[in-house]
Amino acid sequence: MTNQFEGKVALVTGAAQGIGAAVARKLAAGGAAVAVFDVKAGAVEDMAATLRASGTRAIGIAVDVTDSAAVNAAVAQVERELGEIDVLVNVAGILRMGSILDCSDDDWERTFAVNAGGVFRLCRAVAAGMVERKRGAIVTVASNASSVPRMQMGAYAASKAASTQFMRCLGLELAPHGIRCNVVSPGSTDTEMQRQLWNGADGSQGVIGGSLETFRLGIPLKRIATPEDIAEAVLYLASDSARHITMHDLRIDGGATLGG
Repeated sequence: MTNQFEGKVALVTGAAQGIGAAVARKLAAGGAAVAVFDVKAGAVEDMAATLRASGTRAIGIAVDVTDSAAVNAAVAQVERELGEIDVLVNVAGILRMGSILDCSDDDWERTFAVNAGGVFRLCRAVAAGMVERKRGAIVTVASNASSVPRMQMGAYAASKAASTQFMRCLGLELAPHGIRCNVVSPGSTDTEMQRQLWNGADGSQGVIGGSLETFRLGIPLKRIATPEDIAEAVLYLASDSARHITMHDLRIDGGATLGG
């Protein structure tokens, strides 16, 4: 699997930390030139600098994925500076916890604007070039919450379900052009977002054990995923090893949704 992305250009959103950063590092290790996008300007340039220090051609661009003009301009910059984009990985996402009855219009609309709208905008901007070239792979990181109800996560779960179904539709439209579109749906993963859900001193153990009170199953494998666990799945679906896989939703959750 070493250097499986040699000569390719990859774009990763939400790449300043967590799963996005892990994906960017692994793509770079696989030989890709990597563009990293994130709304955090300083952090995304630091990430790009780290990749460059390891010998990777890399650029970091501060981008708000809810802004179509900014997304289009940033994608154009990547293709000018690094070359034609072969791989797009959508990781950027936000989580606003709370009861649905207390969910504000802003909470709902902002969550959808980033988690579903951001995927749409990046795919629209990048896929146009992929169609012309008749090649490319797009992977979106969604969530196992897109298929299993979660308390206090209505907007998040709904937005991730939207992005998952969007990717299936996109995959169907782009298949005749040789472009594959897939989804990776993580369960509990040790990221800053996940730690928002940890209650008290037990931390991850509460997630691993599950909660009858909130109708949440535990994790049969008895561990929290690392960002690298998710990144490995992303790389597989983005690689030629998965050349006959499209419109697939790969669940990476230690069995937390019982394969459902």
